[in-house]
Amino acid sequence: MSFTLHGLGVSGGIAIGQAQLLSHATLEVAHLTLPARQVEKEVLRFETAVDRVRAELDELRNEMAESAAEMRAFIDVHSLILQDPELVDVPKTLIRERGCNAEWALVQQMDYLVKQFDAIDDPYLRERKADVVQVVERVIKELMGRAGKIGKSSKAAKGVKEEEQIIVAHDLPPSDLISFKEHRFAAFVTDVGGATSHTAILARSMAIPAVVGLRGAREVIRDGELLIVDGFRGVIIINPDERVLEEYRLRKTQIELERSKLKRLKKADPLTLDDVRVDLMANIELPDDVQAVKDNGADGVGLFRTEFLFLNRREIPSEDEQFEAYRKVVKGMAGKPVVIRTYDLGADKALDQARSAINPALGLRGIRLSLSEPAMFGVQLRAILRAARFGPVRILIPMISNAHEVDATRAAIDRAREDLRDRRVAYGEDIQLGGMIEIPAAALALNMFLKRLDFMSIGTNDLTQYTLAIDRGDEEVAGLYDSLHPAVLMLIAHVLAGGEKAGVPVSICGELAGNPKLTRLLLGMGLRHFSMHPSQILEVKQQVLTSDVGQLAPMVRKLLRLDDSAQIREQIRRLNLPADHSAH
Repeated sequence: MSFTLHGLGVSGGIAIGQAQLLSHATLEVAHLTLPARQVEKEVLRFETAVDRVRAELDELRNEMAESAAEMRAFIDVHSLILQDPELVDVPKTLIRERGCNAEWALVQQMDYLVKQFDAIDDPYLRERKADVVQVVERVIKELMGRAGKIGKSSKAAKGVKEEEQIIVAHDLPPSDLISFKEHRFAAFVTDVGGATSHTAILARSMAIPAVVGLRGAREVIRDGELLIVDGFRGVIIINPDERVLEEYRLRKTQIELERSKLKRLKKADPLTLDDVRVDLMANIELPDDVQAVKDNGADGVGLFRTEFLFLNRREIPSEDEQFEAYRKVVKGMAGKPVVIRTYDLGADKALDQARSAINPALGLRGIRLSLSEPAMFGVQLRAILRAARFGPVRILIPMISNAHEVDATRAAIDRAREDLRDRRVAYGEDIQLGGMIEIPAAALALNMFLKRLDFMSIGTNDLTQYTLAIDRGDEEVAGLYDSLHPAVLMLIAHVLAGGEKAGVPVSICGELAGNPKLTRLLLGMGLRHFSMHPSQILEVKQQVLTSDVGQLAPMVRKLLRLDDSAQIREQIRRLNLPADHSAH
């Protein structure tokens, strides 16, 4: 029987294949009472399982490429959880006191910890219970003799090519998702998760179609059943009939053909139909990402998120280590500009978990943290200045909210130059300073920054979060997170207009910049500098090449006067309709 499930499409694409179910280990744990003579053996069995999982996580992390920054961060979080006495010592006490099996003791303690997380007010910290559950799952699989990599034991895997297998699970911990790098599965679907969950982020980074939040899909889908996964619409079709199957096969072929055609645009100049030049830059996280930037023909690096160099380690990277990383990017771009953002640690990328704020998004993060740690900040600034000898480098500071932060940063750069001169170390002289506009206060009080900055970059992700008072990591309010809210668009338009009037270049480096459906909106608003994930550049370039800014500008001005998000979306849809370009 054919039926359809609706969830949240978090990674675009269409996959057709057979279901491969992954077990949900904590649902299968029995309660056993042990003889007294076996209790210590059970404790030892538990300790051995924990040690093996630790070793597996270490091995996974060591096997990963340096460019897989987000994956490495997730693995380290799970490794830290496996060092928590609440999770690794309390179960041993339960085994001894109650004479029970290790699996049961571990699940009892997990349930207790999950309740503790549920009582936390902060949504981000509350969501971390998922990490605890995923670690427990991994230990239980080890205890039950079912540990190992995805794709080894499923009935669906027999006689079916990997690229035709669709993973179906209650949840997928990042440690299991690493296996997607080693295999070629078609897609995955999960019962739980949201647009900003670990699995969603990783799926997008690996370009794997995914639908999450299906609430019970694993219970109704059987091993080996034929599935269609539509990551665009968030739809799963189980046992589709021949007509639907043929329709999706055709759509899948068309999508693959379009992606292939886009490669032809790599060397095309990003000029609109009325000859307006647009810069299409790339966002990167680690030096190895430069290859993807070059493969997609980017005009430079518009955002180097340096905080990923600081994560997953006990010590701060040294000046020489940072210098080598920055130099590799600058030299790799061969004369094209590189915008290096100073570390935006804090919020969801905490350097010191022990001092995380109650609400980390509003705490000591971004430039606030940098200025509170002048020695650490100085190390980074000296490394950037040294790398600037090898090509055009610009410094971008995150989370600015007042003029003092810009003035203090310029003073810190001057001190870094002086330190390098005293050490007789060569550095680049001509470096521009820019600021991230991602706090409403910065957008509203723009003049103070226009006088002090050489360029600006709008971070639409945080700007939306702070304007609407919605935690973008909280699934419960994820549906209210709307970057096309009239207030958000007003702030973006205000910054773009202010920058143009003052002659200060403004870019957008948030998710809006990489969405080809919004390219014409942004062009009509006056945006000329885009920065996005490298994989999005060619789709956005295609929109640029088929747009006429002269026609778009008056249409967008009318759109910005609307106060209803639904009407705004309808007008954006109209902007994207094919225009009559016969005059050209």
